[in-house]
Amino acid sequence: MREMEKVAFVFPGQGSQYVGMGRDLYETYPEAKAVFDEADRILGFPLSKLCFEGLPAELDDTINTQPAIFTMSVACFKVLGTRYKEQGKDRENLEPGTLNLEPAFVAGHSLGEYTALVAAGALDFADGLRLVRERGRVMKEAGELNPGAMAAVIGLDAQTLEGICQEASIQFPASRVQIANYNSPGQVVISGHKEALERALELARERGARRIIPLAVSIAAHSSLMQPAADAFADTVAQVDFRGPCVLVVANVTAAPIPSVTLRTSTTVEGIREELVKQLTSTVRWVESVQYMIAQGVTTFVEIGPKDVLTGLIRRIDKSVQTVNVGDVAGIEACIELT
Repeated sequence: MREMEKVAFVFPGQGSQYVGMGRDLYETYPEAKAVFDEADRILGFPLSKLCFEGLPAELDDTINTQPAIFTMSVACFKVLGTRYKEQGKDRENLEPGTLNLEPAFVAGHSLGEYTALVAAGALDFADGLRLVRERGRVMKEAGELNPGAMAAVIGLDAQTLEGICQEASIQFPASRVQIANYNSPGQVVISGHKEALERALELARERGARRIIPLAVSIAAHSSLMQPAADAFADTVAQVDFRGPCVLVVANVTAAPIPSVTLRTSTTVEGIREELVKQLTSTVRWVESVQYMIAQGVTTFVEIGPKDVLTGLIRRIDKSVQTVNVGDVAGIEACIELT
């Protein structure tokens, strides 16, 4: 690989789940089987069965979705690392165009940030699994306490949509709608109380939105309606032993690295905790995160986990970068072929 080229690993969040995910990994690689078996043991129920052959409605329940995607993504990551080491190549003298699977950055979209922290060595799988299970539980409870909705708006620029959200929130003083995810240029997700959200969508149609896609969720993630979840979750996060990451983790809330852990300071660990709590009520700045990594020299993004949602978003953010998707046995082996 040429000296100036850099790779980033990215990990998907909710919406990437599907029944059957991870089954071929489990049946092919002992590393993946070990991850799923550990998840079943820690959670006390067969998460693996839910992933491989469960009912879609059960898998789509956020309390199950979050540990399912996290476990599948970690299994993928661990298999990829093992297969890469098995190649035994001289990483200092790679041919131009060869993929070097030693990332300069890791990042995850919302829930995917937990997988990124595992990949960076900042979080153990077992602790991460318990965290995302609890995250799903408190988010579900917050959604029951403060019902809301989310929708993707296609074809409007971010500034216009920000103004629309402000206008709709003013028209409904007891409600609020805000930007949840800046996913790619022209694709923004908004989140909030149903009344304000519906008014925002009306305004978006009037002002030229090409398409509006209501999301199949019953919670208003990444909005102020998740404040009860953030308050409850803060106590859980405070009890987890994080470490300083050995790879830079680009955070959702700031679109910049959580302070490098090469210094092994408590400041970095506190930064991780703060990020994970704030993330529940804050906007996912995915476009800026990808642009930051590209500005730092990243030329290849490897998406690790189910489906290829982030791969599509990254291609719309910058068509000049290379993307590689690793979500099943075929994807892992194709990626290894590039190394």
